Amino acid sequence: MPAPTHLNALRAFEAAARHQSFSEAAIELSVTPAAVGQQVRSLEALLGVSLFIRIGSGANRLILTDAAQAALPYIQEGFDRLNFGLACLKDDSRRSSLTVALSPAFASKWLLPRIERFQQAYPTINVLLDTNPRSVDFKSQHFDIGVRYGSGDWVGLIAIHLMDEVIFPVCSPNFRLLQNGILEREALEKSTLIHDLSMAEDHDYPTWRMWLDASGYEHIATGNGLRVTSSAEVLQAAIEGHGLALARSVIVHDDLAAGRLMRPFVDKGLECPLTQAYYLVYKEGFGELAKVRNFRDWLLAEARNFSQVSES
Repeated sequence: MPAPTHLNALRAFEAAARHQSFSEAAIELSVTPAAVGQQVRSLEALLGVSLFIRIGSGANRLILTDAAQAALPYIQEGFDRLNFGLACLKDDSRRSSLTVALSPAFASKWLLPRIERFQQAYPTINVLLDTNPRSVDFKSQHFDIGVRYGSGDWVGLIAIHLMDEVIFPVCSPNFRLLQNGILEREALEKSTLIHDLSMAEDHDYPTWRMWLDASGYEHIATGNGLRVTSSAEVLQAAIEGHGLALARSVIVHDDLAAGRLMRPFVDKGLECPLTQAYYLVYKEGFGELAKVRNFRDWLLAEARNFSQVSES
């Protein structure tokens, strides 16, 4: 089998093994499921071993054989090394491209107002910000570095703590229920609560119910209100006066500083700490690339400066 065909067959096998599906592997590789199946069968014929047990209607679910399960980590490591080799070649080119994976809210509310400083410091690095709201797969997609929100424990990724944050209510300075810049208890009961559903799958993420109970407002119901699936749009709804938002301190910082939003309670201690944090992440070895190292060091310095300003 010629080397390029061999490599394509291995890539088809690796994607199918990771997704346990020819159809999902085909979407990733931009080919048809039949093409993925043919590549896998050609590899099985070459090796003389079965790689998958096909089960389900139309054999659409795949289970790895023992031989395939044992070989898969080495094949994945091989592709990781190939991708790293290509990244090294690009890193030595006259103009480097840096792909950064991050959430839309973190990009628009925190990074974009600051990214110009990086571009001025490193004008030969072309930065691509990928703000796909879905959690990205560093194995199947090419990302040089990213910012993730979570516990800091992701298999195959180096994770460096970036910033912690807390959560608290905010509203527009022109919110109709404010009296002399303060939201009284009775007004809170009448306020529309804007719910952030961007992390609804995370049971540890604070909700209005959790904040109200912790702050002495157990009697206030949370069944009604405005529900939004983007943290940035939650803040925008609050800026436009549609209600109270339960805001994350990192994301809301610049809106508070600019006066677009405010904290409407006299007691600023009414805030909930979050068990998760922001982390800078990249695959093992990528920290050796100049473009990744430069962005990592710049972002860590920006985060330290931000934390110092926020605490003062």
